[in-house]
Amino acid sequence: MRTCLILATLFILSGKLYAQSAEDEVKTAVNKLFIAMRTSDSALLSSCFHANAIVQTIGKGQTVKPESVERFASVIGHEVKGSLDERIYYKQISIDGNLASVWTPYRFYLNDRYHHCGVNSFQLVKINGVWKIQYLIDTRRMEDCVEESMVVSPGK
Repeated sequence: MRTCLILATLFILSGKLYAQSAEDEVKTAVNKLFIAMRTSDSALLSSCFHANAIVQTIGKGQTVKPESVERFASVIGHEVKGSLDERIYYKQISIDGNLASVWTPYRFYLNDRYHHCGVNSFQLVKINGVWKIQYLIDTRRMEDCVEESMVVSPGK
């Protein structure tokens, strides 16, 4: 009986360890995007995305604006290093095999001053053992933000 209990415990723990490591891999992939933004590294930023990725923003007036990864990377690459700081909170991460969904409320700072807030919604795919962003859409607003104490600057 004791052996069965030990085996059952090990089985449960091994599943949790796998889930945690998969979640950590997804977080690392998302964090890399924000590190690229903060360091104005367009090459690193581009490497975060799948070749056919889609990037969109829900703007004022509820319009959905598309942006290419290339343009996004170019804009980031022309910013002063350290001027962009998007601080996030991992509210939800769901993983099913090679698909992950990540929901991150955020606060965005420009030159260390609060600029806006919103939510990022990521869809990631794992291709050849590497997590890449396939789809990113975000909202932007000035009010009703996640508490400042809840957000962190990835990699900082």
